[in-house]
Amino acid sequence: MDDPHEEITAFLEAWTAAERRADLAFLDEHLTDDFVGVGPLGFTLSKADWRARHETGDLTYDAFDVDEAQTRVYGDAAVVVARHAAVGAYRGNPVPQTLRATLVLLCDEAAWRLASIHFSFIAGTPGAPPLPAQRPMEGEQA
Repeated sequence: MDDPHEEITAFLEAWTAAERRADLAFLDEHLTDDFVGVGPLGFTLSKADWRARHETGDLTYDAFDVDEAQTRVYGDAAVVVARHAAVGAYRGNPVPQTLRATLVLLCDEAAWRLASIHFSFIAGTPGAPPLPAQRPMEGEQA
């Protein structure tokens, strides 16, 4: 594969499959050593923390996918903005079903690896916090 967009699509398919099956070997190899994950509430997870969620069995997925991916390639780096859909539980609590994800990928030795992911709630989706009420602008009627 010489098209980075095709390579990245293949990487995302392999990564989502690895997340679904808690494939620690894949994650060890395909997350950068300085990987950081940012959850939808702003918490951060190192590579070890990300991996540990699967290792302990605290996190389980029935579904874990990304779609609507918009990929921008910058040499050996890429930024992917996508919709993340999941069905699963963390310590018995359901995970958010729909999030927006921004992934930063790096290519080294002809392989793409995940350096960072940042999740955000999508307004109006199940599990997302409610939108704050908007106040009328000065001079507008409510």
